[in-house]
Amino acid sequence: MHAMQYDITLPADYDMEIIRERVATRGHLLDGFPGLGLKAYLMRERKDGSPVNQYAPFYLWAAPEGMNSFLWGPGFQGIVNDFGRPVVRHWTGLAYREGPATASAPRTATRRATPLGEAAAPGEAVAEAVERHAREAAEEGVVAGALAIDPRHWELLSFTMWAGTETPAGAGERFQVLHLSAPGRRDLGAGRLW
Repeated sequence: MHAMQYDITLPADYDMEIIRERVATRGHLLDGFPGLGLKAYLMRERKDGSPVNQYAPFYLWAAPEGMNSFLWGPGFQGIVNDFGRPVVRHWTGLAYREGPATASAPRTATRRATPLGEAAAPGEAVAEAVERHAREAAEEGVVAGALAIDPRHWELLSFTMWAGTETPAGAGERFQVLHLSAPGRRDLGAGRLW
């Protein structure tokens, strides 16, 4: 599994209905994309307490070929054409779990990035993070969650989708889920991914 995300930060007075319309009319185009585990079409708004207006799609790829096909194909080119070329962050997958609300459509997602200190032993820190991820994924209201790592910057990333609009304190940055494309969700595995 590979996690991928790009953030498109928009002006404070940007009409976020444009993003909602974009997702409503184009979101379904990836509902059957080969190699895609899931894509959560995420957005956050200043009017809801976010520090920025932002469109920030989050992807879990079951296969790197799918990720490459998307990035070098017409799907990502549409983003480039409309917003410019964003920085695409990606992480190696560590764990994926379905939660107790797995049958529900996600309404909210959280993203939490945690740096791995220089003194931390990578194997021990990752093992602890995977255990914590298992506990967090079992919380009431969780649709699904993923844990990944960027070994270049030694950053752990926790991504969780929630059935409701409320999230626990400390869960991370909060986003609205406008649409979920999940053609290969079952292919993402379960639990630790090595």
